[in-house]
Amino acid sequence: MKIKATIERIPGGMMVVPLLLAATINTIAPDLLRIGNFTQALFVDGASTLIALFLLFTGAQINLRNVGVSLGKGATLLATKWFAGALVGLIAFMMMGDNGLWLGLAPIAIIAAMTNSNGGLYVALVGQYGDKTDRAAYSLLALNDGPFLTMIALSIFGAMGFVEGMFSFVSFISVLLPIVVGMVLGNLDEDLRSFFSTGSSVLIPFFAFALGMGIDFSSIIEGGLGGIILGLLTVFFTGTVGYFVFKAMKWNPIVGAAEGSTAGNAVATPAAIAAASPAFAANVELATVQVAAAVVTTAILLPIYIGFLVKRLEKKGVNIPDDYVVQDNKK
Repeated sequence: MKIKATIERIPGGMMVVPLLLAATINTIAPDLLRIGNFTQALFVDGASTLIALFLLFTGAQINLRNVGVSLGKGATLLATKWFAGALVGLIAFMMMGDNGLWLGLAPIAIIAAMTNSNGGLYVALVGQYGDKTDRAAYSLLALNDGPFLTMIALSIFGAMGFVEGMFSFVSFISVLLPIVVGMVLGNLDEDLRSFFSTGSSVLIPFFAFALGMGIDFSSIIEGGLGGIILGLLTVFFTGTVGYFVFKAMKWNPIVGAAEGSTAGNAVATPAAIAAASPAFAANVELATVQVAAAVVTTAILLPIYIGFLVKRLEKKGVNIPDDYVVQDNKK
């Protein structure tokens, strides 16, 4: 049987097939794999550990002469994602009706979903379509987890004042440390770098499955059309903006598009914002389900969109990622 070859013919297949399979299981029979011990640890609860190991292996492939490239890419991704999401949120605030909604969407849901990104999905996509500097750029993307960037956007809009302590520096370090450990090991010993080199691609389908076990298709139904629209905006607007920004920077544009998603942790952002400012309490429940629907929509749609963009580039004679790989001795 040609299982691997068949999966790889699907856009983003090594990510999307295990993710959709797990999401189907989680929707139909959520307790099927939640039976404890090694089964649950690997297939349900293992996403964070597997991603951490993926990052360590990735860090081992980074030559310190290229670390500046990774930081530059990470900062660009972070700024582009925030600016694109905040811009749509600002439009929503300016055009919302008396019910506090714009096109049926709660503005707070728009900012929460569109300025946040699914780190696991990004890591999986750049693991397939990017190089080591693209994967290492993930360390800075921890900044868009939770309500931190949403609150910055709201403070700029004058909706509320900046609230101290919403972002934990320790959280940022906790994401960065596995990459740093891998980078130190890989730069100290070339044999270790070679030994870890194949680990990244092997881990992708496993943590994709574990991520899928956190997705319930019913979130799309509960979030309604508004949540689906929010997911579409996130993929096609923030993803496309990232694509063209990276293209303008002469970097792999697929990596820029890989930020067009919403992470599951964004679901808690509307409630966190409402707790800090009662002004947002009225639509907090609607915003929460809309963000939840956007999480599912982007997780399904972004890998397909990325696959489309890759095929489009290939028709133009651009090879992804070969034409954009940063070599150890290449600036």
